[in-house]
Amino acid sequence: MKPNPNQRGASATALLAFVLFVALLYVLYNQSSIENLFTSRPENVTPRVVEARGDLAAGEKSVVELFEVSKASVAYIFTESVQGQLFFRRVAEGTGSGFIWDDAGHIVTNAHVVEGASRIRVQLDDSEPLPARLVGIAPSYDLAVIRLVNKPANLRPIPVGTSGDLLVGQSVFAIGNPFGLSKTLTAGIVSALGRTLPVSNGREIPDVIQTDAAINPGNSGGPLLDSAGRLIGVNTAILSQSGSSAGVGFAIPVDLVNQIVPQLIERGTLPRPGIGIAVADESLARRLGIRGIAIMGVEPGSPAAQAGLKPFDLQAGVVGDIIIAVDRKPVANVLQLSKALEAIGVGGKANLLVMRGDDTREVAVTIVDLEAR
Repeated sequence: MKPNPNQRGASATALLAFVLFVALLYVLYNQSSIENLFTSRPENVTPRVVEARGDLAAGEKSVVELFEVSKASVAYIFTESVQGQLFFRRVAEGTGSGFIWDDAGHIVTNAHVVEGASRIRVQLDDSEPLPARLVGIAPSYDLAVIRLVNKPANLRPIPVGTSGDLLVGQSVFAIGNPFGLSKTLTAGIVSALGRTLPVSNGREIPDVIQTDAAINPGNSGGPLLDSAGRLIGVNTAILSQSGSSAGVGFAIPVDLVNQIVPQLIERGTLPRPGIGIAVADESLARRLGIRGIAIMGVEPGSPAAQAGLKPFDLQAGVVGDIIIAVDRKPVANVLQLSKALEAIGVGGKANLLVMRGDDTREVAVTIVDLEAR
């Protein structure tokens, strides 16, 4: 008689169930053995003996002490600014660094850190974020001063050094807030001196310090210190294709900072010495074959207008004046002209050597503060 297919299927199912049951019993019975296979440790194992560290090297001790003393003077800055219009507005957050300038709660940072910010908060050493307000800003030097709204007790202003006597190769230290990571110390050397650094309004900051101390986004506005813990510069920019440190950082020299900050605290802005002219772009001057500073516009009622200076009108073919020297010192571009006027100062008189066509003459003009006009 042939076997029933249904009976064969039932037998196979019963056999499979029995095999699985036996396998489960085996696993449960040997579970401890399996666990021991992965967790067993050799017997009689003891940790290695720890070698005594001994004292830090003298150089290490000095750096540790510098950080411990200086960190209380460093500020970590967080900003919010509203961007966009109407329904497309958003709040952009930013970070930067700064340092305590005086007992009144003034903090120095970069202009680009706080410019346009609707809200500024400052975190000092181990403090909660504190509100601050903008006191003064100088975009031409990328410097700004903010002030704590509620000044804590026992502020520690940073010691101020000098930058005119710096030497290439001497040690420098940067403390700041790179990528929002506060209390970050980096070290390096003075790599070069006397650099110029372009800023957003077309001006250049003179005598900038170049360093290989790692400076990254968020370090902006923080202090660059010498080995004595004195402020020698304000970390401002990096030269990098990636946007991160490539070993070429720049700091505004403290000698310049020490001139500008008191003025920002006192009046909120810097005087902008000028005579009321608009000048040709250097590339345009080169295309026209002009050696000197071509005047392209004269503000009515300005010292330049009162002195009879005349602008070029290229469409009408009118030849204007070209400034070629200030107080008998040649000037070839607007930066040199600005430096010459700043050296004389607001209220002083500048003797300009001016050329119109083939005629050269000397013109005296009074320097005014263009910010006050």
